[in-house]
Amino acid sequence: MKHIKSNELISYADAINLAMHEAMYLDDTVICYGLGVDDPKRIFGTTTGLVESFGKDRVFDMPTAENGMLGVGIGAALNGIKPVMVHQRLDFFLLTMDQLVNTAAKWYYMFNEKRSVPLTIRLIVGRGWGQGPTHSQNLQAWFAHVPGLKVVMPTTPNDARGMLLTSIADPNPVVFIEHRWLHGQKGFVEKTEENFPIDKCRIKKCGKSLTIVAMSYQVIEAIRAAEVMEQFDINAEVIDLCSIQPIDWETIFDSVKKTGYLVTIDTAAKTGSVSAEIVALVAEKCFSYLKKAPVRLALPDHPEPTSYKLTKDYYFDAEKIANECNRLIEDEFPLNRYESLKVRGHHDIPGTYFTGPF
Repeated sequence: MKHIKSNELISYADAINLAMHEAMYLDDTVICYGLGVDDPKRIFGTTTGLVESFGKDRVFDMPTAENGMLGVGIGAALNGIKPVMVHQRLDFFLLTMDQLVNTAAKWYYMFNEKRSVPLTIRLIVGRGWGQGPTHSQNLQAWFAHVPGLKVVMPTTPNDARGMLLTSIADPNPVVFIEHRWLHGQKGFVEKTEENFPIDKCRIKKCGKSLTIVAMSYQVIEAIRAAEVMEQFDINAEVIDLCSIQPIDWETIFDSVKKTGYLVTIDTAAKTGSVSAEIVALVAEKCFSYLKKAPVRLALPDHPEPTSYKLTKDYYFDAEKIANECNRLIEDEFPLNRYESLKVRGHHDIPGTYFTGPF
């Protein structure tokens, strides 16, 4: 079995791979299947070595029949297996929504908590190189809307490893969403505690000027923005949401009560988003603490263009985040204050300005 040294620096993709090796070594009922799990690239390296270590009975490819294969996973889960199903794109997984929503998510409730579906679904999101409207969607809010599903989006290698192990051990279905721009990021991975929490936020930067709640890859952009804002005496608190369902409301409320300002940063379209839910509940529970109306940063409510030139204005980055945060606190400030955050080079590939460690 793969091992890590104490406080070892590894990539996000290697952390996923490590968790899979550990889970399959410790529990022979864990299986891994999906389109490409045993191909030469091994899904960005996240399934490297699995078939060699555990054999083709436990690690196997799948045909392009997503709905049928999720049904197989549900059936296996109901009969003592713990499947980890992998999709290289979240978009393809939409063919399984009936199985996911009407079977996997409901089983535990419908059978009076006597039977459960211990199923982990790895979905990969992200953008770049002209993927267009059907290959780059972030639909975590869809899944979070369904009672009976846990939905997580870890940002760091340490959280990716620990949260995947806990997801696999969970007796009910977990949708585990990875942003492909995170796969190359590096971080320190510690010895995983038992029951590593998958339902808690992580405070990535403490502050008192305003609260930024971000998720997945946008946490990186939020941290970059916060570090530069600090040069102008704006001390932002950056919260990595980590869990989309359930949400760790206590951490968010405590931060908003301290700062009085809230900016939410979403990877998905604005209407009906996770950020909308955060703003709504903060308004319900912390209204008297807010000094101004919260701000939401999310994608436009139309499909992503395929064109390189059009995608440049479709997405936002740390510069936009810093400007919106600054505008929330100060009515006027120099328009070029955050010029140093401007993207240099291509906008549709991960920036080299941050690769870790977190």
